[in-house]
Amino acid sequence: MKSFGVIKNGVDLDSYELNNENGMQLTVINFGATLTSLKIPLKNGEIVDIVLGFDNVEGYIKSFNLESAPYFGATVGRFAGRINNGTFCLNGKTINLNQNNNNHSLHGGNVGFSQKIWNVKEVHNGKNPSISLSYFSAAGEENYPGDLSVDLTYTLSEQNKLIVEYKATTTEDTIINLTHHSYFNLDGHNATVLEQELTIDSAQILEANNENIPTGSLLHLDQNAFDFSQTKKCPKNIDTTFVLNKSEVENASLFSPKNNLKMSVFTNQPAIHIYVGGDCFNTIKGKENADYHSLSGICFETQNFPDAPNHEHFPTAVLKKGDEYFHKTIYKFQSF
Repeated sequence: MKSFGVIKNGVDLDSYELNNENGMQLTVINFGATLTSLKIPLKNGEIVDIVLGFDNVEGYIKSFNLESAPYFGATVGRFAGRINNGTFCLNGKTINLNQNNNNHSLHGGNVGFSQKIWNVKEVHNGKNPSISLSYFSAAGEENYPGDLSVDLTYTLSEQNKLIVEYKATTTEDTIINLTHHSYFNLDGHNATVLEQELTIDSAQILEANNENIPTGSLLHLDQNAFDFSQTKKCPKNIDTTFVLNKSEVENASLFSPKNNLKMSVFTNQPAIHIYVGGDCFNTIKGKENADYHSLSGICFETQNFPDAPNHEHFPTAVLKKGDEYFHKTIYKFQSF
């Protein structure tokens, strides 16, 4: 554990490092349960840091004031993606959430889980090292109902897998949709993703309007530009939710021909939202003085459908009192 700085109210932030026996290294801070660094050893002996981030906490805090906050490496909640007009009905009652994106609620509202101080519960070193964090979201936070208790565990396996597991319970019926928001770049965090190859096991995407709110319709990907069932290079512009064909198979993958490095994504969630970006608008420097731009990284946001509470035919996002929410995503790395 190392200090990662102090925020305005005098709270010390800490940085935790995990290392597996293959030389893979993960760094996490308790601000937003954020993954700040993920270093992968390559076959040629080089080590590459494949996620975007900042060298200090000031960068993360300032990034939420950018024209479009990037949420680098953060844990997003209570609800990832957009909720139309920040409004939904639950058990016959209308809930009005805080609006922070064109009159909609995005990624949990004004101050979501990405900007909260998480409690570090346990750090396990040795084989398959892990860190477990928790956050208690009181009823009424961002106007969500129910006290929500969230546990998150990051594990680095000896098979070079980053395993992300969420569990949550609530004191009254509520909605939940958590995701991990790292921007990956297998060529290194200061490169572009355009030459990397993307595959997604999906035959449908969510149709969305010009404010990226789902219309409720699903679009089939036959002969569509966003059909990545066959490998294609990363697109320049994508901010799209893909309906996954099956859960916990290889749901998506990214490959770097330059580094001969592959990342495979597995999840138990019904969708994966793909977003290429990372632009810091020449306002904040990234790690190692990097200038992040609109093609700096690609997000694989495994999750439920955005705006699910407003579409009965979407998978339910309701977590009932007495039930447990469980979300598991694995990012597996292979160097050739």
